[in-house]
Amino acid sequence: MSDMIELKNIEKRFGDNVVLKDISVSMAERSVTALVGPSGGGKSTLLRCINLLELPNAGTVRIGAEALTFGTGSRVATGDIQRLRRQTGMVFQNFQLFPHRTAIENVMEGLTVVLKWPEAKARARAMSLLEKVGMAQKADAWPATLSGGQQQRVAIARALAPSPRVLLCDEPTSALDPELAQEVVDVLRRLADEGTTMVMATHDLRLASTVAGEVIFLEAGEIVEKGPAAAVFGRPERERTKRFIATLRQEQQSGASAT
Repeated sequence: MSDMIELKNIEKRFGDNVVLKDISVSMAERSVTALVGPSGGGKSTLLRCINLLELPNAGTVRIGAEALTFGTGSRVATGDIQRLRRQTGMVFQNFQLFPHRTAIENVMEGLTVVLKWPEAKARARAMSLLEKVGMAQKADAWPATLSGGQQQRVAIARALAPSPRVLLCDEPTSALDPELAQEVVDVLRRLADEGTTMVMATHDLRLASTVAGEVIFLEAGEIVEKGPAAAVFGRPERERTKRFIATLRQEQQSGASAT
């Protein structure tokens, strides 16, 4: 399997704060990678650097055949950034649906406005994706009438609409209670089974351990450990990774017992 994503020597600073320190990692086509680690460790920033919502201060980002290098002193053109970003679809923690658009209109929006698809073609594509995420019966519903899990499933359909090569998920279940989160985990697992290339930043042990094939543990802007999910979660090599996973398990157990 060839690499779909390659990050080389990525550095990201916010003022004097170095959030990512010389990160180099590659992710194979059709793979699912979970970025885990404590809050502030850099996982969401790394995810956002992949699709250039955050521009690295240094390093190279490659998705498929599109590659951009930062920190050379020359400015990266906006058109080049947009071309690379179009390779990805993004699912956010807080859904970010348009409140004045129905579920199906939210999924259609990027197709009709950005890609200039005819409305009938966009509607057919949107409906097929709503069916895929189990939301076809809510196609004409307003976001405010949907549960958090339903809104996130619509958001996943919207991210998939333009057929991106990579689906990026930033804490896709963290705003949801466990039962609604399970709906989203199930959808993402089905997408993984279909061979969708995914990278997700998450605190959700259930999501990371059941959907991801690979895990990258980040702390203080550096990769502490990476490897197959079963190995990192079941037999972590680094003491820091062991402590973090034990904490995650405790949080999940206490969350489950509280519901």
